[in-house]
Amino acid sequence: MSENKSQAEVLKEQLYLDYKHLAKKMEDDEIKLADQFCEGYKKFLDNAKTEREAVRTVVKMATEKGFIPFEPKTNYQPGTKVFYVNREKAVILAVIGKLPVSEGVHMCAAHIDSPRLDLKPNPLYEDAEFAMFKTHYYGGIKKYQWTAIPLSLHGRIVKKDGGIVDVSIGEDDNDPVFCVTDLLPHLAAEQMKRPLAEAIKGEELNILIGSRPFKDDKGSELVKLNILKMLNDKYGIIEADFLSAELELVPAFKARDLGFDRSLIGAYGHDDRVCAYPAMMAALDCGVPDYTAVTVLTDKEEIGSDGNTGLNSAYLKYFISDLADAQSARLYEVLTKSECLSADVNAGFDPNYPDVSERRNCAYLNKGVVVTKYTGARGKSGTSDASAEYMGRVRRMFDDAGVDWQIGELGKVDAGGGGTVAMYIANMNVDVVDVGVPVLSMHAPFEVVAKLDVYMAYKAFMAFFKSDN
Repeated sequence: MSENKSQAEVLKEQLYLDYKHLAKKMEDDEIKLADQFCEGYKKFLDNAKTEREAVRTVVKMATEKGFIPFEPKTNYQPGTKVFYVNREKAVILAVIGKLPVSEGVHMCAAHIDSPRLDLKPNPLYEDAEFAMFKTHYYGGIKKYQWTAIPLSLHGRIVKKDGGIVDVSIGEDDNDPVFCVTDLLPHLAAEQMKRPLAEAIKGEELNILIGSRPFKDDKGSELVKLNILKMLNDKYGIIEADFLSAELELVPAFKARDLGFDRSLIGAYGHDDRVCAYPAMMAALDCGVPDYTAVTVLTDKEEIGSDGNTGLNSAYLKYFISDLADAQSARLYEVLTKSECLSADVNAGFDPNYPDVSERRNCAYLNKGVVVTKYTGARGKSGTSDASAEYMGRVRRMFDDAGVDWQIGELGKVDAGGGGTVAMYIANMNVDVVDVGVPVLSMHAPFEVVAKLDVYMAYKAFMAFFKSDN
């Protein structure tokens, strides 16, 4: 027993669970590594504001690291690095392992879509000599947060003749931006009587895009006409081309260091690119793993993972099936022996809003990657629930690799809840648990994470790919 510690103090150190601030535990050199890692993450955020842009960015980075397009009937040698793109909205990276896939694969699954405002199919109209876009919000948002902030327009237009126009307006400093206007407080007495959830209604999320009319003063809707002429001159499109377009409004600002000490990152899209980036980087950096390492970066999680680019579809299963077939293995055998870290965020404890969290079982910023045994709502509805055995393996793996981690629930039992892709992985008979980064202001246009947690997520996914569990 230490001379300066009582028996109770020694026993507490041995027996109690105690999560410490990472800055108190990490060496200065590792903190510098974490900060450097996050510089790359910030660039990724700025270049990947939509799922299509994320896929393009990931493929570019993977190709530079030696990844090649996946060919289904090829029996790849250990160390071969391949990628598969699903409809330009989801991407799978795989590094072939030393062990046959019949022994299972190690998967990380994150999503690259984020809440935003989508244009309606017929969006353009004029009112009071303003040109406007109608929107339909995507994912769970607080609608009032999307007013009176600069927005950029991203996406793809497919013309009737099959021509493709990719759009990104508002990111360059010389670009125009767009916005949803809001009422001045002087005239908002009735609006401010509305419940907060109805302060801004869905049909009020209309985007201001212009106000100058076409020079000819004959006819109506001359501001709309002027905008259409500009779009036609620049992109060769007509109004009907909006019917076959995917156009998204996202915050126009860049990822920035936050705080005097620069310990935090404020940005749009942390949910869930803050897990997608470390999972991708782990795939790029893992060398030749024992088990085949698979990172899937998927679409549509924010609206339930439905659709053919979400994980409620079969594209991941088909990919694993192709890996199995090439080695004469059976798909069910591969999946049954596989393990997965569902890489998704959790809500960080916010001292401004402590009442929604149960302090003993919530995640905290700067205390490491958060392991979420189950998600869902209230009575664990709509979730997978990791087994004690798998939790034990993950716990041992992280501790042995020096990964600082914490446990976390998404709020108090009756406060709400949420879902991840873990349930869809579990439905394939794969052991899975959520592992990710705690976030403040989740689903807001400007979310907050801690740099040390982002780096610890990278260490966690690297440990998983290198694990021989």
